Amino acid sequence: MTARQALRQSSLSWFFGLILLLTLIGQAFTGVAEYNSQVVIDDLPQMGIGEYVTSSQFAVDVAENWQSEYLQFFLYIVLTVWLVQRGSPESKPVEDAGGEDDEKQKLGRHASQGSPAWAKAGGWRTTLYSNSLGLAMGLFFLGSWGAQLVAGTSAYNSERLQNLLAPISMPQYFASANFWNRTLQNWQSEFLAVGSMVVLSIYLRQRGSPESKPVGSPHTATGVEG
Repeated sequence: MTARQALRQSSLSWFFGLILLLTLIGQAFTGVAEYNSQVVIDDLPQMGIGEYVTSSQFAVDVAENWQSEYLQFFLYIVLTVWLVQRGSPESKPVEDAGGEDDEKQKLGRHASQGSPAWAKAGGWRTTLYSNSLGLAMGLFFLGSWGAQLVAGTSAYNSERLQNLLAPISMPQYFASANFWNRTLQNWQSEFLAVGSMVVLSIYLRQRGSPESKPVGSPHTATGVEG
């Protein structure tokens, strides 16, 4: 396989990796510019770009967005095992709600030659592997939410010290309006986006996209991808 073929076959992940990097760079430069424009009013020291990207100010802004994205995917992956939406390609067929049987999931003796080893192994390994995607997303969510809490506490205390106020503990910050305002404003946007996708994909189409039904499919067709 040539490098061009390998790039083409992984073009989706490369594209999102690239735009992630570009947006992080853009966020760093716009973030430090905004920070410096605020502190200059109070005659406080400004930050360089290197200092800013290693600061709690930058870390909390990144982490609070990441945790909401991973929460979105964790909930979507896990809830779509049991919850369905008639007519949406984002849902499995109504009659297939649940974990499905071993034959349909190609587990144990039903595994094919190319099946992952842990799908064939049985016992705790198959159980763990059967839920590994949801577990990974859940752990990424908890990790990034924890990072938001740690970085947010530091950033919040920096602001308090600038205003000659005593710093607060991490549990106090967790219970604060600042932490939950940052958290909930991200969560609600993710829930809106996913809910809109589920419902709009019942009636609207995008030709050639696996996130859409085939253009000619009935609105009632469920779990069908284009």
